Amino acid sequence: QVQLVESGGGLMQTGGSLRLSCAASGLAVRNYAMGWIRQAPGKERELVAGINYNGLMTIYADSVQGRFTISRDNAKNTVYLQMSSLKPENTAVYYCAQRKYSYTSPEPNGYSYWGQGTQVTVSS
Repeated sequence: QVQLVESGGGLMQTGGSLRLSCAASGLAVRNYAMGWIRQAPGKERELVAGINYNGLMTIYADSVQGRFTISRDNAKNTVYLQMSSLKPENTAVYYCAQRKYSYTSPEPNGYSYWGQGTQVTVSS
């Protein structure tokens, strides 16, 4: 049984920073790719960032490249998303998700397990 628990969301002003954390358990998490996926009201889900099983390969949505950083600590079974220079358009529910494969994917449908999500709101 895979369990993913996100934390770190909240309200932030434009230009601020937040770090999201995802505590993972089950299915030898260290062997699988992880991702952060967001969904804003009225919009489709979008992969924000993905990371492969060992942290050596990452992918990002174009809109966050250079501002967001995904990382993982396999010893702690935790994945992070450091978000900087936040903008109002980054407002969304952010979900931590895990694949059944070691390599990452840009498609939200490629992730099999999801957390409950954490709200990030950026005010202008």
